[in-house]
Amino acid sequence: MEVREAAEKYNYNDYASWDDGKRYELIDGTIYLMSPAPSEKHQEVSGELYRQLANFLKGKPCKVFSAPFDVCLRGKGDYEDTIVQPDILVVCDKSKLDGKRCNGAPDMIIEVLSPSSVIHDTHIKLNKYLEAGVREYWIADPENKTITVHVLRNNEYVVNIFGIEDDKRNKTISVYVLDGCVMDIKEVFET
Repeated sequence: MEVREAAEKYNYNDYASWDDGKRYELIDGTIYLMSPAPSEKHQEVSGELYRQLANFLKGKPCKVFSAPFDVCLRGKGDYEDTIVQPDILVVCDKSKLDGKRCNGAPDMIIEVLSPSSVIHDTHIKLNKYLEAGVREYWIADPENKTITVHVLRNNEYVVNIFGIEDDKRNKTISVYVLDGCVMDIKEVFET
């Protein structure tokens, strides 16, 4: 993640007008240039997580989206100054969707780590997601084959880490915000 320092702070109106072919995020009005295309492993992990969620949500009211899809975290629409593009997001409140973006905190966000995004995803975005009220935030680490799950309780995240064990046993994670949804992390990391 490259931070572009500027004298002024930007909002969604500014962000939407940039047509230079690059992908950006805004955090409190500061520009963050997204890294080039993710690695093959990143795409495999993200794709498998998306597949499992999409299969579970088929025919259900919640919707799953993959990057690039804009999220105005505070729900301020065109005047929002924090716009992110999570790898995967789940939205159950359809009133937050306006045809081009999500306005307000999604119910669930998943970020897949890349070497260039570790600090951004594990600190900066983590704090913004907590502040915005994202109910469940997963950080998938393809290198270590772990998923760190943050579940919002009493305005704090309760954290659990799940990984593939040496004996390669089937390992699953229940999705807190989607009753009955169980993700197979063995499939996620052995794609």
